[in-house]
Amino acid sequence: MGADANMNTLTTKPQNSTTPGCESTNISLLGKFDMNEIMNCMQCGFCLPACPTYRQTGKEVASPRGRIALMKGVAQESLEVDNEFEANMYLCLGCRACETACPAGVPYGSLVETAREVVETRKKEEKKAPFIRDIIFNKVFPHPERIEKLGTALWAAQSAGLQTMAQKTGLINILPRPMAEMQQAVDKVASPAERKKRQKVMKPEGQKATLKVGMFKGCIMDVMFYETNQATARVLTKAGCEVVFVDDQACCGALHAHAGEKDGAVDLAKRNIEAFEKAGVDFIVNNAGGCGAALKEYHHWFHDEPEWKERAMKFVSKVRDANELLAELPELTFKKELNVRVTYQDSCHLAHGQGIRNQPRQLIRSIPGVEYIEMINADSCCGSAGIYNITNFDMSMRILDDKMKDVRQTKAHIIVTSNPGCLLQMKQGIIRAGMKDQMEAVHIMDLLDRAL
Repeated sequence: MGADANMNTLTTKPQNSTTPGCESTNISLLGKFDMNEIMNCMQCGFCLPACPTYRQTGKEVASPRGRIALMKGVAQESLEVDNEFEANMYLCLGCRACETACPAGVPYGSLVETAREVVETRKKEEKKAPFIRDIIFNKVFPHPERIEKLGTALWAAQSAGLQTMAQKTGLINILPRPMAEMQQAVDKVASPAERKKRQKVMKPEGQKATLKVGMFKGCIMDVMFYETNQATARVLTKAGCEVVFVDDQACCGALHAHAGEKDGAVDLAKRNIEAFEKAGVDFIVNNAGGCGAALKEYHHWFHDEPEWKERAMKFVSKVRDANELLAELPELTFKKELNVRVTYQDSCHLAHGQGIRNQPRQLIRSIPGVEYIEMINADSCCGSAGIYNITNFDMSMRILDDKMKDVRQTKAHIIVTSNPGCLLQMKQGIIRAGMKDQMEAVHIMDLLDRAL
């Protein structure tokens, strides 16, 4: 830590600002900022063209370089932790494209998470944290059974035709615009009966398993994309793996970490570490780029807990994205020719967070009958970014509409993704672009499963 980090309190100072909610407050948070990481930013500007929000606005404060300068100002007590600081930190998608572009290797993703943690702690100390936030991060996501009940409620509404009726009558418009538009891209979720049929252990047919892998189900993933999880397990068994749906696992914690709720993220990480330790698997496999990036960074969440950090490092050593593991195993034997033109949209946290780029493309190209078309700017963010397309809807849609221009140029029949949020966003993009009759968005594991 730098010299500035030796102070133990941060005092925001009143300024001549018209921004509401800027009252002076004392926050013991300075130790959360890593001044070494902040000072590693050379302010070179290589990150600017890589940043979606900078490209949309042209504003320095909407760039990684600008946000790091704001963090430095807060850490050195020359700027307040005010509403303007909060807005600039949350305008960021967290796509981490800047990390790929940065010649100094600045870990921007962890910096912006820290900045948001500072913001949220300040709001809690001032008792300004929204009630809905407590519901989402404390009452829903830490409880898989509650998420499953919400999924059942959604299935019931779809089965009763309420979703269709709401669309036809215009009642859907009583929802906030982000929710009203997003629901168009939501496919029918699996029924409770279908979910109960899941085999806890799936073994390869006609051969001895070469690996025992634990399937990380995710939270929303296992409700809204249950069949994609099943497809992933089937594909892995075709590659010779025994797949175990491990009990007692929870949300990965990524949404908590990205939203400044670090304590909640750490609690979820501990639950997952314990669950997979008991399972005794060779690898921990996931099919969501965002979840995978979080799982692989668990050891960075335990700086003050050496015992948990050691356990987290063992956990992280076993984590693999499904694309990553399949690329290391013998080639799949496909039974069908798909005869389609396919393009690929990188998941930001898979490409920039985990460095996994070639493996998904190799898998797609290995499918008989596929004509693969590389998209321009395939690794630029689609605007999904967790719940960003709800919390920052207008910016998200601007980024998505630009992305769809690149998608359209490929003239593909299928756009493939490796992350559930990206998949929903691309489905919405297809609808917005009026291309429903020309193209579909498909998770890569579902595409592989079709051909197998």
